[in-house]
Amino acid sequence: MVTKQFTGSPDDADLRRADSLAREIFSDVANKWALLIIEALGEDTLRFSELRAQVEGISHKMLTQNLRMLERNGLVHRTVHPTVPPRVEYTLTEPGQALRATVHTMCDWTHRYLGHIEQSRRQFQNGAGSAMGSSSVS
Repeated sequence: MVTKQFTGSPDDADLRRADSLAREIFSDVANKWALLIIEALGEDTLRFSELRAQVEGISHKMLTQNLRMLERNGLVHRTVHPTVPPRVEYTLTEPGQALRATVHTMCDWTHRYLGHIEQSRRQFQNGAGSAMGSSSVS
């Protein structure tokens, strides 16, 4: 994977630009698994199996990929203890903790508006959405 390099240019932080480093970072962390991993880690230090148990439905492969990406971006610190078998623990770094505050706010928003969103989806399915789906193209 080719990673863009930070040059200190304002363009690097402009999410509207396709070649923006900020857009690459945003793309990395703005996926459901990364957000759930960040929320699950919280203030804790967890082993891989503990983290997988916290993030229901995540596969071994997806957890591994997302932890590597979060570590590469400096959001998660991985500690390998020299035991047999090796004990590996994950914890959020300071930037990871700062991002967690935003993730936690998003989780709160989801809980607060879940009923509204479910109602809107039902109305859409029974109204405009079904009408749009039933039109035919000549």
